[in-house]
Amino acid sequence: MLEHPEAFKVDPRGNLYLRYLAYIRHFRPLALVMENVPDVLNNGRHNVAEEMCEVLEGMGYVCRYTLLNAAFYGVPQMRERAFLVGYAAELGVPTVAFPEPTHWVGLPPGYAGTRAVALRTLHRQPGHYLAPPQATPGLPPAVTAREAIGDLPPLTAHLNGKSRRGARRFDQVVPYPAGVEPSAYGRLMRGWPGYESPEGVADHVIRHLPRDYPLFRRMRPGDQYPEAHRHARDLFRETLRRLARRGTAPAEGTPGYAALRAAVVPPYDASKFPNKWRKLEPDAPARTLMAHLGKDTYTHIHYDGDQARTISVREAARLQSFPDGFVFAGTMNPAFRQVGNAVPPLLAAAVARAVRAALRAAVACPARG
Repeated sequence: MLEHPEAFKVDPRGNLYLRYLAYIRHFRPLALVMENVPDVLNNGRHNVAEEMCEVLEGMGYVCRYTLLNAAFYGVPQMRERAFLVGYAAELGVPTVAFPEPTHWVGLPPGYAGTRAVALRTLHRQPGHYLAPPQATPGLPPAVTAREAIGDLPPLTAHLNGKSRRGARRFDQVVPYPAGVEPSAYGRLMRGWPGYESPEGVADHVIRHLPRDYPLFRRMRPGDQYPEAHRHARDLFRETLRRLARRGTAPAEGTPGYAALRAAVVPPYDASKFPNKWRKLEPDAPARTLMAHLGKDTYTHIHYDGDQARTISVREAARLQSFPDGFVFAGTMNPAFRQVGNAVPPLLAAAVARAVRAALRAAVACPARG
């Protein structure tokens, strides 16, 4: 049932917005903000954000929704999300304004496709949707993956057999590397007021993935699973040739041959899982971090082939714009989920500043009634 392509239509989590509206009805806040994935605008051809605005208007709110990409607001990640903002009508806020972009990057084609699917319901009725403020090439370039994580300590112990399976706890502070100057973004992450981390980071831990370290090393920045699978097949053939020179290569079709292949080549069909893996591009923002970081981190393989690994919890947090002093609950897997599920703090701050400006304007010029 859960694997059915339309299972989301009966997923009880799809009704959480009704509880949100119930809270608004009970507490009557002066302002409200909601964030969700772009598909909330086209959830089985149902535009949840539009429905919410219609209900909220009936409750006495002025509200609008849009799509914002985190990379345009100083976050080193191309993360597209829907935002809905509303104000109590008695404030006299004439309309909703979303924050102006501060950075620019040319988004890959896939992001335009995702946006087009999300906005498909608007072809019938634009309703309360506002086109997002446009980022332009004249703005400072988006923060890159290298700027985001390049000053964090390199991790190589796993390549020397010093890594084991099991829970990773945050009980060891790894000092910042000496002589490595952080970028402006890195300095912000280290010195965020109230979340300063002067010595190092305690959650710089990674997954134990010994089969794939040679693949991570060989992959090029931007490579995805089809390229990784091709590299794996090359490694397997090289291993066979090396064993053949020693006279110990297993014959094709034997259990030994199958076991050797399984120890080198990932089992997933390269034609069905093109986005399952991806190596970060150092000079571009990262692609979207998902909640399933709690299960694997292959979508974000470190760009440094010498480290031959996926990203750590702290690197994921940096790509999401969490300051280094921010503490995640639990061990590695829950922390990855917390990062992947979160609203990037810098994007949240941009939206919050827009809300604050509207509230201050309302206080300065109260509505007449």
